[in-house]
Formats: sequence, C-alpha cells, structure tokens
Amino acid sequence: MKILANDGISSKGKELLIAAGFTVITDKVEQDQLAKTVNEQGIEMILVRSATTVRKEVIDACPHLKLIGRGGVGMDNIDVAYAREKGITVINTPASSSQSVAELVMGQLFSLARFLNDSYKNMATGDFSTLKKKYAKGMELRGKTIGIIGFGRIGQSLASYALGAGMKVIAVDTSSNSVTISVPVGIDQKVEKIIIPVTDLNEVLNELDFISIHVPKQANGSAVLRAEEFSKMKKGVLIVNASRGGVIDENDLLVALDEGKIGGIALDVYENEPNPRKDLLNHPKIACTPHIGAATLEAQDRIGEELAQLIIGQFGK
Repeated sequence: MKILANDGISSKGKELLIAAGFTVITDKVEQDQLAKTVNEQGIEMILVRSATTVRKEVIDACPHLKLIGRGGVGMDNIDVAYAREKGITVINTPASSSQSVAELVMGQLFSLARFLNDSYKNMATGDFSTLKKKYAKGMELRGKTIGIIGFGRIGQSLASYALGAGMKVIAVDTSSNSVTISVPVGIDQKVEKIIIPVTDLNEVLNELDFISIHVPKQANGSAVLRAEEFSKMKKGVLIVNASRGGVIDENDLLVALDEGKIGGIALDVYENEPNPRKDLLNHPKIACTPHIGAATLEAQDRIGEELAQLIIGQFGK
C-alpha cells in the first residue's frame, strides 16, 4: 500500500512503515494537485500535518482512499465526519506533541513577562538607556495566576510546568472532573497536585494574570475570546494562543491591545495561515511564531512512530 506523507514524517516513522511493507512517499504535492497525484500514483493513505487540507472535494475525487492521518492534535484541516461516512479511517496523534507545545507556551510566558520579543527587535536601533527604562516593568511568573482554557493533554502538561514554576493554576474546561497533575522534580522524583476545573470562564477571568488557550477550532466558527471576554480580564493580562487560529477574535484582540487592556500576547497560530495579517505580525505587543508548537525533534519522532503504529495495527499484514 502506498502512503503519501505530504507534510513529512520522521525518519523513525518512515522506517517502521517501510519495514512493515508500506511504500512511503514524502515528495511534497501542492494542494491543487493532491487528488490528481493520489489517483495517478495509486496512493491509498494520506498523512498530513497543518499545511495540507483534505476536504470533501479531495475525498470525493479519491475513491480508493483508505486512510487519512493527521500528525498532531487538531483535525480541522480534514473533513473528518464526511471521510468516516465514506468508510475512510481517520487517525491523529493527540498525545505525542503535548510536552513540546507546553514547553513552547512556557517560553512564551517568560518572553511576554520580560518583553523579550519587543526588546530584541529594538536593540539594534534603539538607545540602550531608553530601552532599559522601557522594559523595567517586567514581572515574575512565580506567585502569579494562570488560567488554562481547555484542560486536555496539552493543558494538563502546561499545568505541570506552571506548577513547577510556582504559579497558581486555574483550569477551565467543559468537565469539572478532578485531574491529578504530576509535577516532576529533577529526573526521578515527582509531586502530585489535584486540580478541579471550573466550567464557567467568565467566573475567573478577572483573577488571571496569564491565560493560555488550548481548545480546538469551534464547530460554529465562533471565537472563544472576544471583546466581551477581554472586557472582563485584568488590565495588562498576558495571553498565549498555541491552539488554533480563530479561537481568538483578531479584530477584537487588536483593539484590546491598543487600549491597553491586554498587556501582550504570544501567537503561534492565526486565522489565515500560512499568511497571517501584517498588523498582527508587526504589532509591538504581539510575539509571533510560525505554528511551531510541535516542532521539536522529540515530538516529531513520537508523532511519526504513533502514526506508523496505528497504520500497521489496522492495515499491516
């Protein structure tokens, strides 16, 4: 069986698939040529990350497609329900990138708290003494309260890091079931903390010094954080979005930043990827990264291996 890993796959994952008798193609196919290439080359499985979409049109045009795999968590670039209606297996790797995304968020929190992104951009042309005064109002993470909106695998992994940094964690989720968070201490020790999520975001917005959002793109297309939510937050709150573009209303965000309601935000995802709007990229209070939450060697190895194991388990001889 032929597999097109259109957005790449780790060498370990590719090796496992080849050893199990699959043919793995990693040559990049442009989106408008995807269906044609799949049919011409007899490809039966497509593996994607966030760059390639597999919508109804591609599914209908590829009658021999047996599997669509997403290397990562969110599957909003795949018409999942429609594919499954057509008898196509759809898989993803929700656990493989949690730690890497959580570590990126922690890096963004430290960066926002100390103006690292803006100061880096200004050091080359700015006056040292003036800049030193400008960035004299940084803050420590220890002792601050972080709200984690969406308390799945990534949210829980972030909670472990935040607790380790001495932060108070308030989780917001659709479920109020208690979650035990393990916090590593060094290499071979750990402590545990029980967190009970709240289900009403509005109840806690005014308590939060930091916010990190970890929810999928909403089915109705609406944003989770809009002007209404921004108005209830602490003045100067710092926010990170490493989940999906569209869960924060970008127009309302810019207004809240310019009014000083939001002190700063780090964005790893955008509504119009891979071409985010320029006023976001150039804004002095926005630290931007190009959707690299899972872009670590360790996460990519785990993603490749998990995809390979799922495919071999279902389609291997």
